[in-house]
Amino acid sequence: MNETIVCVVGNVATQPVYRESAAGPSARFRLAVTSRYWDREKSAWTDGHTNFFTVWANRQLAVNVAACVEVGQPVVVQGRLKVRTETREGQQPWASADIDAVSIGHDLARGTALFQRAARPDAPVAVARPEPNWETPDRTDAQEGPAHQQAPEPVPVT
Repeated sequence: MNETIVCVVGNVATQPVYRESAAGPSARFRLAVTSRYWDREKSAWTDGHTNFFTVWANRQLAVNVAACVEVGQPVVVQGRLKVRTETREGQQPWASADIDAVSIGHDLARGTALFQRAARPDAPVAVARPEPNWETPDRTDAQEGPAHQQAPEPVPVT
């Protein structure tokens, strides 16, 4: 309920790693997000600090990431931020920031993409149903129906 939802824009830093498990498919990759600012002294844009996130995708999103995301591509990632800290024996403690992705897409401000809807192999077969008749019935049909019978006279209330 109290999750931190983030939307980050950056470049794919590592090739996505795709895995099939009993829980379903998953994919992960590293995302580099570098801030840029205008340096008045140099009169030029300058790169600031780079943050790295491990992006996790599950189920159909993982399949689609494995199929179309490559190193160096600009992407927009939306998902739940999870910051982990860990201490290993004999080493200094370290922290990592993971994003459990809900949505991933190419950044169209920096390039173009061709969208192609993914096929769902386990989708149920659609049963053909007859098209409903949306046409207004003829006057002869309307006069015969119960909806066009004469309304009863109102009863006075005393």
